[in-house]
Amino acid sequence: MPVVAALAVAVLFTGGCSGTQGTSLSGDPSESATPASGSPSPSPTPSLTPPYPTGASGCHDNKGWTAQESRDWVRLVVDTPKENYEDDQVKVDSLPGYNGPLCHEIIVQVEFWKLVYGVADGAGERLSDGTKPVYYFDIRRVKRVELRADASSERKIALPKSLYAADRSVCEGALLSITVGKPLTSKELPEEIEVGGDESLWAGATVDFRSKRVADYELSQPSAPRVCSPDGKPTADPADVPTPGSQPTDLYPTDLYPTPDPSFDIDDVLRSPTP
Repeated sequence: MPVVAALAVAVLFTGGCSGTQGTSLSGDPSESATPASGSPSPSPTPSLTPPYPTGASGCHDNKGWTAQESRDWVRLVVDTPKENYEDDQVKVDSLPGYNGPLCHEIIVQVEFWKLVYGVADGAGERLSDGTKPVYYFDIRRVKRVELRADASSERKIALPKSLYAADRSVCEGALLSITVGKPLTSKELPEEIEVGGDESLWAGATVDFRSKRVADYELSQPSAPRVCSPDGKPTADPADVPTPGSQPTDLYPTDLYPTPDPSFDIDDVLRSPTP
């Protein structure tokens, strides 16, 4: 199995801070039994109790919700492309009577980020754990959609075609973030991202955003960062370069086949204009 590598981000944005944290929700639906009457009678029929029941006004009162409460609700109604079985889109479900509708709409940001990976040249500072960087990546927002969600209607957001193209560069990855409130700032973006981690539906690769407003995210990793130059360009055919960890490490010259150690943010690698 490939060894997991942590990557650092060359941040391109300025300003901003993370949202506040409030109390958490109980969230999960519970089951209750309908008492049997008369004799004989069928077995009790279980019924679901909505986690966000509607009141007399026909909506669930979410006035005064904290950022955390809003984030927890958004997690229930939004499906990322891997979770959306219908097609490769971000889907916002319509769930009247179960998770809403809410009485007050919640502002949700759906943002798509392009990641360009490069191999470190051996320079740069060490991480807090004492290891040196090997991979770097640059992050740039390519699409942002602002929604006002209350579960009263279904919405679908198409993926940026070039970002998710089957023939995209082997040095490029994509990151989707779903955030409550304002768009993410540079201070809320991740500093390190795993490479080679599990990207399955149930255990996606870890991305540590520096914000508690992020309700969900999905990472599409580069297919072969091991062949990428410091400026994010392929330097070899991935078919001719073994995946790190698949063979003895002495087969990987440092200049072409780096071992997947953690990497660190540097200012002079892969800079691009702020979108």
